[in-house]
Amino acid sequence: MEEQAKHLHIVMFPWLAMGHLRPFFELSKCLARKGHKISFVSTPRNLQKTAKVPRNLSHLIEPVAIPLPPVDHLPPDAESTMDVPHTKRQLLKVAFDMLEPELRSFLENTRPKPDWIIYDFAPHWLPRVAEELAIKRAYFSIFTAATMAFIGPPWALLSEEHARVTPEDFTVVPAWVPASSGMAFRLHEVARYLEKDPDGNKYDSGTSDWTRFALTIDGSNIVIFRSCVDFEPEWLETVRRLYQKPVFPAGVLPSVDECGDDDAEWLRIREFLDLQKEGSLVYVAFGSEVVLTHKETQELALGLEQCGSPFLWVLNKGYEKLPEGFGDRVRDRGVVYSKWAPQVKILGHVAVGGFLTHCGWSSAVEALGFGRMLILFPVMNDQGTNCRLLQAKKVGIEIPRNEVDGAFTSDAVAETVRVALVGEEGRSIRENARKMKELFGSESISNSYVDTLVHHMIQTNGI
Repeated sequence: MEEQAKHLHIVMFPWLAMGHLRPFFELSKCLARKGHKISFVSTPRNLQKTAKVPRNLSHLIEPVAIPLPPVDHLPPDAESTMDVPHTKRQLLKVAFDMLEPELRSFLENTRPKPDWIIYDFAPHWLPRVAEELAIKRAYFSIFTAATMAFIGPPWALLSEEHARVTPEDFTVVPAWVPASSGMAFRLHEVARYLEKDPDGNKYDSGTSDWTRFALTIDGSNIVIFRSCVDFEPEWLETVRRLYQKPVFPAGVLPSVDECGDDDAEWLRIREFLDLQKEGSLVYVAFGSEVVLTHKETQELALGLEQCGSPFLWVLNKGYEKLPEGFGDRVRDRGVVYSKWAPQVKILGHVAVGGFLTHCGWSSAVEALGFGRMLILFPVMNDQGTNCRLLQAKKVGIEIPRNEVDGAFTSDAVAETVRVALVGEEGRSIRENARKMKELFGSESISNSYVDTLVHHMIQTNGI
């Protein structure tokens, strides 16, 4: 029998965040196109938002809804990290851990019996459950290999000797990666993790994120990365050395544009973009979770006003923090958009010359897929290490900030935008970013990575 005729039943189980759900679903579609049955497990609202199954794959991808149990202090309709402030996200992990009995029951009773389960960092209990049911296990990192190398191998994550206790511990390059790499956070990039909610509460899921990473990686048969050898070969080799198990890049899994050309919101945005010169506009967006402070919003706004370039700023949280009169002063060349915006379509428009981004990996992938220059403004999560990687690869330039408190000036914003879009100092970075289109925008390259991954999964499963 030809290998192409051997089909697997694969269960996908992502963490409750849009930046995780979407790459998991993109990988699901890649696997389904090769004939494999996919059970995509998440909560009802998350499935409605992310698991829009193409008609030609509807017989192969089955969304499986498991309701999230109620948890004290967690809003009843909260099903993803974008539904709660970051101070309450550990409560989502409490609810997520309570899905164990339901998921075990599904794995035991669904038919055909799952061959593999591909899971995220959060369900530390899942490798044990899957092993008991004789199901092969793959940890899928939506983080870059550089970020995961910084996080470290399971033995270090479970070791008191290497425990990171203070914010300062995260600002040091760890012993298991080259010191010259500079792969570490700045103090302001980790400070928000220590914030309490307005009532002074600091919530805990009962299992640290480091323990979750350690157990999900250690309990896997293979590790999959949303990355490619062509972009970060040294870091993929590092994690392979650290984990001592097979590591497979799945390609960057470029996002698919799901907004129609006749979508009313897109038509409004395109009308403005069509008025701008090619490569002249800076697109500004910080993803679904980042909430800028009043001071950050003010300085960014004033910097965009000073830079002189046209801009489109998607600011769906914090519109009220803009400087008084800002909208009137920039009316002729700037738009602040307070609704959901079709990012892939915007980045694909010829008017866009640069992308001022929070350095979320999904956003970086989308921008580089069109060869767009990156203006880097990391805020939290893995954004700091992504920023270090993108700078090292010379595809972006960072807005200068105070490393301790993250303070910056409007002048720094204006000057960085100028360098990025038109400055001679930014020419080589613009050229490097344009070259990335051949890599990040190529479906065939991603497809070849998935072919290699599937070949291993089939061979390992003994079909």
